[in-house]
Amino acid sequence: MYIKQLSIFLENKSGRLTEVTEALAGQDININALSIADTTDFGILRLIVNQPDKAVDILKERGFSVNLTTVICLIVPHQPGGLAKALRILSDNGIGIEYLYAYEFGDRASVILRTEEPEKAIETLQDHKMELLKASDVYEI
Repeated sequence: MYIKQLSIFLENKSGRLTEVTEALAGQDININALSIADTTDFGILRLIVNQPDKAVDILKERGFSVNLTTVICLIVPHQPGGLAKALRILSDNGIGIEYLYAYEFGDRASVILRTEEPEKAIETLQDHKMELLKASDVYEI
């Protein structure tokens, strides 16, 4: 149930995002989900890719500051309240969320979330019959 996510620190400079995407594309690595958070001086690019270990090696060879973090991929209905239900389960069980990002596909949505207690989050969500994707499922999206 754990998903490997790349976190890449980028200077806020024109072309840096292009360099990352071209480096990955050149090695047939597909980006399945992404999020960018920025400040004045730098940004954090978070990626879910089909070959995370290979992607880390490629980006480090090109001088990027990159590491792998563990996230969870939760499936919720793509309708009003779909995400709220999952978040209520987590908050009622004392599980905090560091960040999340999501994308929809038809009548469902994938929610990538990071918590300090991934084991507890997985167990709690499964106890409440919430659908979680395995890494192999996410990497093939």
